[in-house]
Amino acid sequence: MAASDTLMYTEAHETADVVARQFAANEGVIAALAQSLREQPPRFIVTCARGSSDHAAAYAKYVFETQLGIATASASPSVTSVYAAPQQWQGALFIAISQSGKSPDLVRNAEAAKLAGARVVALVNVADSPLAKLADTVIPLHAGPERSVAATKSYIAALAAVLHLCARWKNDPALASALNALPDALRSNWDADWSALSEGLKGAHNLFVVGRGFGLGIALEAALKFKETCGLHAEAFSSAEVKHGPMALVGPDFPVLCFAQDDDTLDSTLAVAREFRSRGAQVFVAAPGLEGEGTLPVATGLPALCTPLLIIQSFYRAASELALLRGFNPDVPPHLNKVTETV
Repeated sequence: MAASDTLMYTEAHETADVVARQFAANEGVIAALAQSLREQPPRFIVTCARGSSDHAAAYAKYVFETQLGIATASASPSVTSVYAAPQQWQGALFIAISQSGKSPDLVRNAEAAKLAGARVVALVNVADSPLAKLADTVIPLHAGPERSVAATKSYIAALAAVLHLCARWKNDPALASALNALPDALRSNWDADWSALSEGLKGAHNLFVVGRGFGLGIALEAALKFKETCGLHAEAFSSAEVKHGPMALVGPDFPVLCFAQDDDTLDSTLAVAREFRSRGAQVFVAAPGLEGEGTLPVATGLPALCTPLLIIQSFYRAASELALLRGFNPDVPPHLNKVTETV
């Protein structure tokens, strides 16, 4: 089997069309929601999700807090679904993110948020799901059916929906222009050569994935996909946190994958990469416009908020190749199902 024969590869390859379709289809609902949120700003934002969707929520935290100045926190679903502890969410914006919209604990949390006086928004790929039916506003991801167990296009679609909402809520012409350019940037960046990563990790046993700010969510996502599709133990860290203990494990030949975007976190992330290299670690760095040994190409020209979408798309392609090199089928990870219904 070639990587291009896998569902993971082909579904990730659809991302540009998914994002373009989503932006066009959702403009009306997002513009109306953004207008309402400007007129009645929430006291704070709560996100609720699991797995890859929670990694999208981590990205949303940095987007909303840096662009809108509104505190954003991730809810622990078990607090409501298991412990049944009432939460003080009056006046909050509650954003639930899910591919299927079926997980009982997410549905229960959304119900509790509504009862507590929060405004519930669902970012969901299945527009007639239980989660969507109880939300005040539904933002469909428009990713279409996703048959690979490993989420790819639905994850990037969730990031795109967060960007779309932020751009309209902030009423930011520069970010709106970036949204227009994003689908074409995804199309052209698909051909970026990340074969050094897949070839370099064929025999790896452990791995760190490092990102910061807008890139932390995709670092979490990449670490999950390494475990899920490649049988490779990987852990994600902020480049600010990895020096607080985890760095002690890094030495000769220990692999580290760093994601960076061109903003105020760039220099510190690259400094961590250099320190890892000085210890003899095998370091790969993905950052816009960066060249040289150990670098993975990423397109330039878009705001830093958009870079994570380009990087994770290239990562998905490389991961589908790496999985096959390591003897795994990335579409059917052992012991996993497409929909995980936690309670």
